[in-house]
Amino acid sequence: MQIINDAALRVPIKMWLDDIEEGALDQARDLAKLPFVFSHIVLMPDSHQGYGMPIGGVLAAEDTVIPNAVGVDIGCGMKALKTNLTTMASKELIKLMDEIKKRIPLGFKHHKTKQKWEGFERFPDIPVIKQQLDSAKYQIGTLGGGNHFIEIQKGSDGYIWIMIHSGSRNFGLQIAQKYNAIAKQICQSKNISLPNRDLAFLSFDTEEANEYMDAMNYALEFARENRSIMMRKIIESFSDIGYEDFDDCEVYDIHHNYAAMESHFGRDLIIHRKGATSAKNGQIGIIPGSQGTKSYIVKGKGNKDSFMSCSHGAGRKMGRKRAIRELNIQDETRRLDELGIIHSIKNKSDLDEAPGAYKDIDTVMENQKDLVEIEVELSPLAVIKG
Repeated sequence: MQIINDAALRVPIKMWLDDIEEGALDQARDLAKLPFVFSHIVLMPDSHQGYGMPIGGVLAAEDTVIPNAVGVDIGCGMKALKTNLTTMASKELIKLMDEIKKRIPLGFKHHKTKQKWEGFERFPDIPVIKQQLDSAKYQIGTLGGGNHFIEIQKGSDGYIWIMIHSGSRNFGLQIAQKYNAIAKQICQSKNISLPNRDLAFLSFDTEEANEYMDAMNYALEFARENRSIMMRKIIESFSDIGYEDFDDCEVYDIHHNYAAMESHFGRDLIIHRKGATSAKNGQIGIIPGSQGTKSYIVKGKGNKDSFMSCSHGAGRKMGRKRAIRELNIQDETRRLDELGIIHSIKNKSDLDEAPGAYKDIDTVMENQKDLVEIEVELSPLAVIKG
């Protein structure tokens, strides 16, 4: 861990990496100047520049929430299931991928019919939720685009695993944009000076802050159910190629974009995790790599300095446009083909999610040995990208 502490900062920055990009560090310095931030700012080993706050950042606030410190994909997270299978042939994996694609819409695609979820009957009475509710019924159980994925993996425990990375779809985006705009209006009306206007905040003595939390928590529920529906569809796909009975298998589900009230250093605080995973002592977490590297099932060590958090993945080392512009498609596909991975890089536009666009996951895991211990290493066998 490295610490940055100088006269320009109200609180120090504690970092679990030494290769932080300048833009992300500038954003962290802005966070460290906010009047309501408690103790210190945390940067995880996968940190990189985001919108307002670095992705891979953790912030503890007193009686305050910052919409951009949660992000636009509220509830984005991971679901992992350990099957009872120990091997799958490449031909079976290809068939499985085809079946999954028939059942789960990818990218911007939605279901053609409304999907069922009991949560649709108990939505909070909040305008942005009600406005998005009908379209959300077609979106739930869909993967989305960007870095969202479905992956079949072989674990160091000898078993085949299923892993899903997805979030709250358009729900999260609309909530984030709405309440970030409200926060900006409130800060402006009160002549509140901010180091960065993308860090506009809502104080809990306002109705808007509590409304945001209610909307955010509903989006978290939606995101969890979104992953659960997809997992059921994947299990159905396994059944169609002759594999059944995953009922008693281990399964884990976590968020890595959210805010929650937690107790740290004897204080009740709003912990914002933007691209960060809760890692309380003994808590199981999921840290994905890229489609060409290992992912990990981990157990938290409850490190107080990190607000009991760890990384949410490998973290990008180059932006999407730069990756498409600079990476070589032959090099990237050759690397994956040599590993025997059924991958999702078909043309140059797919290079934004190539392994070369991401940080070295081995370095990321080494940098957070005091935050988590590795339970299972997971090597990719087949990947579907959004």
